[in-house]
Amino acid sequence: MSLHQPTRLQALSAFLKQQRAKISPQAAGLPAGSRRRTPGLRREEVAQLAGVSATWYTWLEQGRDINVSASVLDAIAGALQLTADERKYLYALALESGGTSSFARTADSQPEISPALARILRELRTCPAIVSDRRCQIVGWNEAAAYVFLDFEQIPLEQRNLLRLIFTRKELRRLAVNWEHFASGYLAIFRAYYGQYVEDQWFEQFLQEMRGAHPDFNSLWEQSRVSSAPEVVIEFRHAKAGKMHFHLTSLQVQGDTDLRCSIYTPAADTTTEHKLAQLMQR
Repeated sequence: MSLHQPTRLQALSAFLKQQRAKISPQAAGLPAGSRRRTPGLRREEVAQLAGVSATWYTWLEQGRDINVSASVLDAIAGALQLTADERKYLYALALESGGTSSFARTADSQPEISPALARILRELRTCPAIVSDRRCQIVGWNEAAAYVFLDFEQIPLEQRNLLRLIFTRKELRRLAVNWEHFASGYLAIFRAYYGQYVEDQWFEQFLQEMRGAHPDFNSLWEQSRVSSAPEVVIEFRHAKAGKMHFHLTSLQVQGDTDLRCSIYTPAADTTTEHKLAQLMQR
């Protein structure tokens, strides 16, 4: 067993339990039965649906270091009704396929955005945009983002972690009408990266820090989905501009730095774009 396998297998165990608890017997085409002490499917029911032995599945869910094939994972993913992003997360954890990117070997270096990407950010005048790396460290933003969220330039470089700011800055907690929905979108992205780079010990250290510092972080983390690019509608109550509605689109920046661009597009048939333009002209 390699040094980093326990973290990977613990994450796999937690994920399988969470997904199993989300599915009702009726949704899986099974009789409801009685005397269910916990919500969702039982282990033996997942095994039955996947066509594997109950003992083998129990070992997998317990995080034991056992041999797993892609075909069996396909069957388990089908039994647990996983999305495409959740399947990738399952395979990365179970097949120990994470951390293969060249960026994983230079994780502590600060990525830089290209001049072309910097121009794109500037051109998105009334669309707040933030560029972050796989650790949710903010590496770039445009003027609109500084007006709607925070002036990131005033935040020390080592503190510019998007998730940390969402949980620590009162301005951001007040900004989103449904703050938990807002935070969960970024947690879904972070979980997708966590599955891919679970061997990077920074992730586990960051999770421990956030759990210890913010009681609501752990509950949201346990409930979070896995999504590489969630598209959601966010309602903000800006201190100066009032009610604003945005569509969040998350785009992967091609290259070896694993950057992501989160773009908030003003919702059509609202006054959001006009309000933002006025805010930026003051």
